[in-house]
Amino acid sequence: MNILIMGPAGSGKGTMSAKILESFKIPHISTGDMFRANIKEGTELGKKAQEYMNAGKLVPDEITVAMVADRLKQPDCQAGYLLDGYPRTLVQAKSFENLSKEIAKPVEVVINLVVEFEALADRITGRRMCKNCGAIYHVRNHPSQVEGICDVCGSPLIQRADDTEEQLRVRLDEHEKNTKPVLDYYREKGLVVDINATRSIDEVWNDVAAALENVK
Repeated sequence: MNILIMGPAGSGKGTMSAKILESFKIPHISTGDMFRANIKEGTELGKKAQEYMNAGKLVPDEITVAMVADRLKQPDCQAGYLLDGYPRTLVQAKSFENLSKEIAKPVEVVINLVVEFEALADRITGRRMCKNCGAIYHVRNHPSQVEGICDVCGSPLIQRADDTEEQLRVRLDEHEKNTKPVLDYYREKGLVVDINATRSIDEVWNDVAAALENVK
């Protein structure tokens, strides 16, 4: 199954992605991971991307598309994929549409996690992260056993500088500006399933699983 998951920061994409991977045994593909892997392995695409990044420039769409194409051709994508963080713009969506058809792996469903601002603000401002191992907590919903200390490795927990309501509004505005055209594009194709992600994890997952079962 070929799945695209979308939603703003704090919408629960990571949690839902983990459940999708567990249920459908497909790889989770993010452009960030692809960039890091290609750069680390010193591929031609990785070298080109590094040149732009070193110059403080955005990596051109054609390089990103080529990386995605290469990734989707790997053996672990035979049964499908879960694409996260791409496409981010309408131009990328149209390019990916052509690419995915060429390799016979078109997007079959777009899971769009929808959360009201107040709920996002609570999730974001209450989020705490281990500065050592990256484990994530929430002061109310998922606190550590000892306040301010990671349960996993015992290191101090921090609040990211951008985990504020002000920064959340900036990120949401940017998300809305870039992703609304992408969602509209896929919505016209009848592929988008909007999921109310303000609810509990189990409730959200039940709806996501039902949507994916309808595609199978």
